[in-house]
Amino acid sequence: MLFQFGFYSSLLLITFSQGIIYTVLLFIKGLKTENKSNYWLSFFIFLCSLFIAPWMLGFAGWYDNQPYRDILFYTPFQHLLFIGPVIFCYTQSLLNPGFKFNKKQFLHFLPGIIYLIYSISMWVYDKFIFGDYYFYKDGMDKDFDFWYQKLGLISMLIYFVLSLRYYNIYKKIIVQVVSYADSILFKWIKTYLIAFLIMLLLPIIFDCISYLYPKLNSYTGSWWFFLFFSFIMYYIAITGYSNPINSSIPFKFSKSNTNKVLLLSENNNFTEEDSIIDIEYETFTENSSTEIDLWKNKIETLIQEESLFNNPELTLSDLAKKLNTNVSIISKTINQGFQMNFNDFINNYRIEEVKKAFDKGEHKKTTLLGIAFDCGFNSKATFNRAFKKNTGFSPKEYLEKA
Repeated sequence: MLFQFGFYSSLLLITFSQGIIYTVLLFIKGLKTENKSNYWLSFFIFLCSLFIAPWMLGFAGWYDNQPYRDILFYTPFQHLLFIGPVIFCYTQSLLNPGFKFNKKQFLHFLPGIIYLIYSISMWVYDKFIFGDYYFYKDGMDKDFDFWYQKLGLISMLIYFVLSLRYYNIYKKIIVQVVSYADSILFKWIKTYLIAFLIMLLLPIIFDCISYLYPKLNSYTGSWWFFLFFSFIMYYIAITGYSNPINSSIPFKFSKSNTNKVLLLSENNNFTEEDSIIDIEYETFTENSSTEIDLWKNKIETLIQEESLFNNPELTLSDLAKKLNTNVSIISKTINQGFQMNFNDFINNYRIEEVKKAFDKGEHKKTTLLGIAFDCGFNSKATFNRAFKKNTGFSPKEYLEKA
């Protein structure tokens, strides 16, 4: 097989090869962990690897030699209309165990499938009907048509916004249903969304720079764009492969009203209405202060008597089961009655327990982190943030002030 090794082709070959390797590694990880998000990230890295392939193979001599030239012409390497939907599906599968690929999700991939059919049709017409170049008589690869490149960029920007919106909804949900929200707020999500945004901004940045340095519009100049693109792809592949966190709270929400969230559970015996919470703070019907006070007393008594806050993985569902009621009622009571979300509500109990330990002088016998863990916190960062939010001081400042 023809491959002319040189500075330009060899560097892209390295990043292309690493992309294919991580595509396989992520797919294997998906098989082992049965985590769907690894499949989607594997697909994304594969698409990114294909994206840089024409430039790599072009510098390796494929556009100048047959039959390699026709392979590049008629093989759609740049699936720009697939990349956005794949990123969106990856975001959903990473944050929501209840995510399923269904007919509605399939519709997102329809534009990409249409372009794929369009590419195959050009090959069939040129090779079997016209018998010569018709679509490719100008000698230009259709993957680089202006309309397709810009349409692909717009598509990816739209799905970036949808992914960011989904993540923001997730953040609102998670503080309402678990007491360990900080540990699953997914710094990785922020990291890869920023990396993906930089990837999207690259063509815009290069277009702007090319006005000052016209050489960037040349074939060799455009190589720098693909090199930077491949570096970002490689970074996403490495950090995505090492991401250990997966959400365990399945949910569903309506596109028309994202404030109403349905919590999904295999062992849920309640009606759908009883499993809906409002992530913008629930409210009871008017004149229900008595009902609120009743549930407030039940919740406070249970948490204090059984020290439920010591459980670092306590969830809203756990509390509802203990009180033989549904998550909707508990969520409404905490939001309206205590004017805070579930995560902050439980963390306040933990902080009060830490203060009691300080008063007893426990910090002189053990570490601050040890006390935090004993009181239900699961990380130093979460403990420090919650303590500062509750008292206005860091743990060390609080002890110095006492």
